[in-house]
Amino acid sequence: MNLTALIGADVLGAIEARVSGATVASGDTDIVIRSEAVSEVMSFLKDSPEFDFGYLVGVTAVDYLEYFEVVYHLASIEKKHTLVVKTRCYTRENPEIPSVTPLWQGADLQEREIYDLMGIRFAGHPNMKRIVLWDGFDGHPLRKDYL
Repeated sequence: MNLTALIGADVLGAIEARVSGATVASGDTDIVIRSEAVSEVMSFLKDSPEFDFGYLVGVTAVDYLEYFEVVYHLASIEKKHTLVVKTRCYTRENPEIPSVTPLWQGADLQEREIYDLMGIRFAGHPNMKRIVLWDGFDGHPLRKDYL
């Protein structure tokens, strides 16, 4: 099955019409949203008949030193399209964004892995604890400033 990547600018307009002020930027196949708007935007993308992103392919995070970026890969099997949604945390001290686990149960372990290795907390996650490293491990080893 071939999936088509949606144009970020096209999706940005639809999101802004629904959740004003939620978007920051768009690229060829991705959009960047404000972290405060994650729950509302992702719910819209999943439940909207226009997008129907019922499948969360994956969640990951990147440390750019100036900020953390959480990257969501979404797919609609029915509509045969994909989208990359990004959000950013600009604080290194206790970074936190809303969990998407209430929308996609598959985010559970992925968010826990990001918390464990990068230190980004997901507010509203049902079981936010380490998954790879042991309790009491000092730090988050995938951060660029981890020694």
